Amino acid sequence: MRLMARWEPSIGEANSVRNELQTKEVPKVAVLVPCHNEAASISNVVCDFRRHLPGAAIYVYDNNSQDETARQAASAGACVRSESLQGKGNVVRRMFSDVEADVYVLVDGDGTYDAATAPEMVRTLLHDRLDMVNGARVSRERDAYRRGHRTGNLVLSGMVGRIFGNRITDMLSGYRVFSRRFVKSFPALSSGFEIETELTVHALELRVPLAEVPTPYGERTAGGASKLRTYSDGLRILRTIVWLIKQERPLQVFSIASLLLLLSGIGLFVPVLLEYERTGMVPRLPTAILSMGLVLLSFLLVGCGLILDSVALGRKEAKRMVYLSIPFFSEPWTDSAEIRPTENSEISTAGGRKEISKL
Repeated sequence: MRLMARWEPSIGEANSVRNELQTKEVPKVAVLVPCHNEAASISNVVCDFRRHLPGAAIYVYDNNSQDETARQAASAGACVRSESLQGKGNVVRRMFSDVEADVYVLVDGDGTYDAATAPEMVRTLLHDRLDMVNGARVSRERDAYRRGHRTGNLVLSGMVGRIFGNRITDMLSGYRVFSRRFVKSFPALSSGFEIETELTVHALELRVPLAEVPTPYGERTAGGASKLRTYSDGLRILRTIVWLIKQERPLQVFSIASLLLLLSGIGLFVPVLLEYERTGMVPRLPTAILSMGLVLLSFLLVGCGLILDSVALGRKEAKRMVYLSIPFFSEPWTDSAEIRPTENSEISTAGGRKEISKL
């Protein structure tokens, strides 16, 4: 009887396979949590995300809290850092600058967002090679999503969608997942809660691939207080939208102003013209001069709009080139792929690397 010899890899082949497995890249995920006086909820937030994203590094940035937010976050196992400039936008700018990762999960520290949705959002971003996945809030609790906040979100989201593209339904959501190239190409000019508006407009203007994933939205943890002021912050967000429209769509803004001045000039000139045809005289000379000035100013505004539109186009091209210079996560994504914490992380993950399919 002939015995078939069993194939055994050579030393060189075995080393080659071992090196390939060791060098295979896995996505590094970072959870970013901006906090201001969230001692009542931050421990639960950190623990929930450690449970659902066990391979991720969790960074809590304390923004001048007067309570035990930093200590509670550190006790729960998060890497705690601080930002002295007050405002969520300032904290997000600092986080995006400091933290190095392949995937970034941005979430508020008030305990209203569901950590169980994070694995699906991360999977969606990596599998579809997206740059932003927005957590669209779904709430059945009346107190969790106040009527004023809901109405303001609908109005502001509708305004942004009509001007920049209707691809996001919940523009003010604080729960998002980003790719590295989005984070490192985002200028982060806002200082407060208007940062969500800036994130949305940046994504829509660059036409990056994005998606929305529904996520439960619950009440704040008992003992916590909302930092969002309905009217004052709403006005700040509205002002930010107007400013972004002027920055990104200057020709539209100046054309509307030009049309208003042109119509005003014509409206003032018509009675003067009728009087001249009837009597052959111009008794209202100041009105005629004013109407002529308004018409000339309207043409001047159109010229300014054309020039600023060229500047905005150049600025958009520059941002696009910066965006394209940062590679997406290079390895093809599969459901059996792994995630791991960021390098130099101060967090110890007891279970080591975990497969995302098991999250």
